[in-house]
Amino acid sequence: MAQVLERIRRAGRPPFHRLGVAAARAAYLAGAEVLDLPRAPLPEVRDLQLPAADGTALAARWYRPVAAAPGTPPLPALLYFHGGGFTIGGLETHDSLCRQLARRSGAAVLALDYRLAPEHPFPTAVDDSWAALDWLATQAASLGADPARLAVGGDSAGGTLAAVAALHARDRGLRLAAQLLITPGTTAHADTPSHRRYAEGYLLDAASIAWFFDHYLPVAQRRDWRFAPLEAPDVDGVAPAGLVLAECDPLVDEGLAYADRLRAAGVPVALELARGMTHDFIKMGRVLPEAAAAQQAAADFLRQAFQETP
Repeated sequence: MAQVLERIRRAGRPPFHRLGVAAARAAYLAGAEVLDLPRAPLPEVRDLQLPAADGTALAARWYRPVAAAPGTPPLPALLYFHGGGFTIGGLETHDSLCRQLARRSGAAVLALDYRLAPEHPFPTAVDDSWAALDWLATQAASLGADPARLAVGGDSAGGTLAAVAALHARDRGLRLAAQLLITPGTTAHADTPSHRRYAEGYLLDAASIAWFFDHYLPVAQRRDWRFAPLEAPDVDGVAPAGLVLAECDPLVDEGLAYADRLRAAGVPVALELARGMTHDFIKMGRVLPEAAAAQQAAADFLRQAFQETP
């Protein structure tokens, strides 16, 4: 990991907080899969659209690891939300990761291109993620998926959205098989010890976190549990959780705190802590064997959760 960070430093890539939003999105797209595994071939990968709550057509991408044929049993399905601080990222930046999760877990994956800040500030991304989950629950059968075996997942900001979607699902009576939270944000303010310990030089800097959040929502709104799931009144009865965390990540403390909160509420939790890794390491499979190991751990969690769902 230290060698990867040194290579990134030598490349002279400007941090996101020194770029405008459009330039930051372009830079993230250009570099998102440089260190990622090559895009694995799958029997079916297709783009589609689904409706947001306000009727806006949201782009999405459907990944099937098994070819559809007459008599093929319906697959479990994971709704996936990409990372990027609610401001950058999209279907292309996380295509390789979604393919790996589908291939390794045996589940179909639906990746959502939710709307981004600052054009669409909080809670638009939350509303879009719930609309997508509600759509998948009603349309799963038409996609060859099993509506009784659905999960949500995401990394970084997408992990936050997945945790919130799991809470929404519980509150609205939609039973989920699992929630997969990869290096999620869960606190209202970036004030844990790990935010101070890894504030600079560990890929995700404090200044960039502030830049993302300032685009997404004002400080006065940050204790809303839809931004900070640790602020939720309770987490009882949510779907079993699999968390993948990185030791040298500003977000690691809040990931651990959320795992503890879930366990205290009696929610089954599987936790993988990647020692010596930084934020976003799971997308660096070309150079880090730990990335492939983390992808496999996430897939194994999903496979087991789907098997245990009646």
